Amino acid sequence: MTINNATRKLVRKRAKYLCEYCHSSEEAGAALFEIDHITPQSLPNSTDEPNNLALACQRCNGYRYNFTTGVDPETGNVISLFNPREQNWADHFVWSPDGLKIIGTTPTGRATCNRLDLNDERNNEGSIIKARRLWIKGGWHPPLKDPRQES
Repeated sequence: MTINNATRKLVRKRAKYLCEYCHSSEEAGAALFEIDHITPQSLPNSTDEPNNLALACQRCNGYRYNFTTGVDPETGNVISLFNPREQNWADHFVWSPDGLKIIGTTPTGRATCNRLDLNDERNNEGSIIKARRLWIKGGWHPPLKDPRQES
């Protein structure tokens, strides 16, 4: 499967150039973000249709890999990961008061935070927290709205 340039542009614009999982800004990074298949290409029902595509930073795309589920650390249950085409980010996540961490507020949010390591908890004050701290100082973070909402 190959995603054409028009679809790539649509996905980027639709996401307002934010990773649809961690809400990092593509503009603040050194590389273009990836086009992620929500239903991974390794599964038979995957498509290159826009409703199966999300914009993902390299970090989230790498942790997500071909996983569609994660473990909710609160309950131990296996839960489907956040789907940016079917769910609203703000229904499953909030920013910590200092804007440095994403807090999962539902089983889906917690399982997604855990699977994608959205707060670099495995890396003890890792690079994403340091980057967010700098973005906050620059006034670029956290994003005010879900990227799918109109300005």
